[in-house]
Amino acid sequence: MQLFDMHCDTLYRAYTEHSTLFNDSFHISFRKAADIRPYIQCLAVWIPDEYRGAAAWELFCGCVEKLKEQLKGTDIIWCRTADDLRRVKDEKGQGIILTAEGGAVLGGNLEKIAVMYDMSVRMMTLTWNGRNELGDGIMEKENRGLTPFGRAAVREMERVGMIVDVSHAGEALFWDVAAIAGKPFVASHSNIRAVTNHPRNLTDEQFYKLMKVGGLTGLNFCADFLDSKNSETPFPKILHQSGMYDIIKHTAYMLSLGGKDHIAMGADFDGAELPEDIRGIESMKVLYDLFAEHFGEDTADAVFFDNAFRFFSSRCFS
Repeated sequence: MQLFDMHCDTLYRAYTEHSTLFNDSFHISFRKAADIRPYIQCLAVWIPDEYRGAAAWELFCGCVEKLKEQLKGTDIIWCRTADDLRRVKDEKGQGIILTAEGGAVLGGNLEKIAVMYDMSVRMMTLTWNGRNELGDGIMEKENRGLTPFGRAAVREMERVGMIVDVSHAGEALFWDVAAIAGKPFVASHSNIRAVTNHPRNLTDEQFYKLMKVGGLTGLNFCADFLDSKNSETPFPKILHQSGMYDIIKHTAYMLSLGGKDHIAMGADFDGAELPEDIRGIESMKVLYDLFAEHFGEDTADAVFFDNAFRFFSSRCFS
């Protein structure tokens, strides 16, 4: 099985908990993922909403140093270019992409975008749930959209080649990005609100827009974003696989909207409470088999690897 996952918080956990990327008690351990080849994992540096200014930058830099330390002596490829991604695929290896989750890391300084790109950041989530210098996250009631600095940041990210990520974005901010973006953008770890009515999930209109611009949506395994107790699933509900079948249901709905080429994985491992039937990276083979059973291997391969690989290597990676 091959896997390209657009979001996890494993690096943040390894840094803040003084642990490693090989801790088998985490959702993701690169040791537990040894049989997944090729495997490309986006490692996010999460900036919680209580971190601002110098504290946010210090957290980010600490995580980057942790990553450098963890990759020493391993064959894990730090992917900075399309050639790096192709090497992981061709060699059936393991690779990582460094990302940032929360534009508060910039501290209101536009020049840090180029600095972060030079530090190998290839994607940034503009907000977490609250408000920062770029604009309002999804839990901000005022829903004010992008600030002037946020607009400038989106343009600068596109200039240097950093992918814009609108997961956690307030709805006004999402549509502000859609109005000014000149390149495809993503929702790296978001589901569909029509299936599970949670504000962190996307509306049909948002998903249609992501498809129209050539973007991607990464399926999020957070139990709260999958819970469909109030709606009927079109698939048999097996108790010990209820969470996985909710992922199947979100995928089926997105496919019904024409999303085959625009769905990927954004599991949110080590950053979310998972359903009971998903333990972590070791559960992905079972989930893949369910996808292949319900949608066919071609669609399963597209969602688990091909769509994200194509997007990152052909469209947005320089």
